[in-house]
Amino acid sequence: MPLISPFRGLRPAPGRAAEILAPPYDVLSSAEARERANGKPWSFLHVSKPEIDLDPAIDPYDRAVYAKGAENLDRMVKGGVLIRDPKPAYYVYRLTWNGRVQTGLAAVASLASYADNSRIRRHELTTPVKEQDRVDQIEAVNAQTGPVMMGYPAAPEIDALLARASTGAPDVDVTADDGVRHQMWVVADDASIAALTRAFDKLPAIYIADGHHRSAAAARVAKARGGAGSHNDFLSVIFPHHQMTILDYNRVLRDLNDRSPEQLLAELKQRFSVEPSDKPVRPTSAGAFGMYLGGRWYRLDIKPELIPAADPIGRLPITLLTKNVIEPIFGVKDPRTDKRIDFVGGGRGLAGLQQRVDSGEMAVAFALYPTQMADLMAVADKGEIMPPKSTWFEPKLADGMVSHVLD
Repeated sequence: MPLISPFRGLRPAPGRAAEILAPPYDVLSSAEARERANGKPWSFLHVSKPEIDLDPAIDPYDRAVYAKGAENLDRMVKGGVLIRDPKPAYYVYRLTWNGRVQTGLAAVASLASYADNSRIRRHELTTPVKEQDRVDQIEAVNAQTGPVMMGYPAAPEIDALLARASTGAPDVDVTADDGVRHQMWVVADDASIAALTRAFDKLPAIYIADGHHRSAAAARVAKARGGAGSHNDFLSVIFPHHQMTILDYNRVLRDLNDRSPEQLLAELKQRFSVEPSDKPVRPTSAGAFGMYLGGRWYRLDIKPELIPAADPIGRLPITLLTKNVIEPIFGVKDPRTDKRIDFVGGGRGLAGLQQRVDSGEMAVAFALYPTQMADLMAVADKGEIMPPKSTWFEPKLADGMVSHVLD
């Protein structure tokens, strides 16, 4: 069984992509999605966040919500806004953002290779409620509409094949409101399809970056349906790991755990060098941290002997902060459930951290160095799980660019 396969993509009709493409379902609240889709009857948010077409008081997990999503997808197909390719194809997907370009391949990946964690490797746990939500959505619309973002290790052959397939005019070229440019080329010729399939089959593994709930849900649907069929693969876009961008995923805490600022600084100095700064501190290495406390920024550098260089999880910035600050000083043992801690994606910048503290909502903020793809892959290769909220990938893939119908 090949690692990846082509598929008959359901995608925007020529000239309609700008009306359709939407942010991923999980980056907008229902209220934000309702506002974003206002006056846009063909926005894919009507499929991915269909509660926006129902009473605002409805539970987003209500069965009626999923039924509405199926109704809206059917309406887009019958209206000719979405079309399905007549034969299986691959799709080269390029993202351009802040001067950075990443070019990957939209394909369906083998759930058999995912199930045993052999050649499709994951690094994150899922939560039951979010996983069930994706199961219900897939079953309702009979399609996988949200692609899983993955990375592949160094493979010049694949890089060259993708570059060659994306030299002509793209089939889709849309710049979204957030400035991200989304381009796609359909790869339908048999020779190119065969070459890409062979090249990916040579890889030792590919790595889930963003989309653990979507892939887990696809696996559950496949198991429930059983037998042969397209439900045994899941929709993916696979990028070269060296082109992918992980932003910092920072932490804020509501109180100092019965300490004064002076006591906190004294305790930190037992494990870090602590230097005040006249400007916001953006860390430049895994062992460096920025801290905003009492209206002032500090640079924290952990003592080198506290970094377990041979441990792929232990040397992560979030693990270093957790084991040396968040657990022993603040007493936060489970960040998934403790309400005293919150997570701030790097897209909000250091100003976003400072604002949370200056407003009085939080007492202290910590800025972290971004997790690196090499570290993510090292953790996944060992079959281990990264701490929660370790990675924030940007830019995001667009929902509606291409979907996988379950025949």
